[in-house]
Amino acid sequence: MPWIVKPSGTQQIERRTEPYLTEALRAELEADALTRYPTKQAATLPALHAVQHTYGYIPYQAIEEIAAFLDLTAAEVYDTATFYEEFFLEPKGKYLVQICQSIACELCGCFDLKGWLTDKLQITNGETTDDGKITLQMVECLGMCDDAPAVLINGKMYRKVTADQMDKVLAELPDDPARFPAPGTAAAAQA
Repeated sequence: MPWIVKPSGTQQIERRTEPYLTEALRAELEADALTRYPTKQAATLPALHAVQHTYGYIPYQAIEEIAAFLDLTAAEVYDTATFYEEFFLEPKGKYLVQICQSIACELCGCFDLKGWLTDKLQITNGETTDDGKITLQMVECLGMCDDAPAVLINGKMYRKVTADQMDKVLAELPDDPARFPAPGTAAAAQA
């Protein structure tokens, strides 16, 4: 079997003049994260979270900036970011549709649901629709084994999901995700 090689040696990193790891983010990390850990390097996850929460993903330039801030190599930060499926190195859609693929969800049809969504949205795992609205992601256990298959959309849990139910949910997604009731909000309690 031939090896699939990524052109990382010739990859061009998109750069912008202003840093992603702004002075405000640095100050926040210094005050909140660095004080909790015995070494600066131990704050890699909080730094990655801070950048992703600010920009919605972690640009490669930000990986280099985090590495410099924490006295690490960019490869070490990149390895950490790519190890966890919760981090995104590319922008994701307005809605992140995460399908649980644990054994309970698998037995209850999560891969059938994934196939249906792949056909409907014309994307596969990790991809975003052309209009930038939906990113599809298969994830490990969402903790809803008794209500499998489970789907999480921007933090809102759906249980015992069928293709018909998912079709209805997708059709009702507002163009503005801010109008989508997040868990724990008053809007979600009324939904």
